[in-house]
Amino acid sequence: MIGRTSAPFERPTTRYARGVAAAVVAVTALVLAANACPARAAASQGPAVHAAPQTQTSHR
Repeated sequence: MIGRTSAPFERPTTRYARGVAAAVVAVTALVLAANACPARAAASQGPAVHAAPQTQTSHR
């Protein structure tokens, strides 16, 4: 078609700018999606299973 150019004939800076803009949009979308609904902690039932037991030592 007359008046239409294909992508390989663009200036290289235009292609790089489009790529950087697409990367920024993708990262922003991922960060917003990850923070949209953070997970909630379950109700605490006591000390965690992996916690070391507290021992009392006498210091003299």
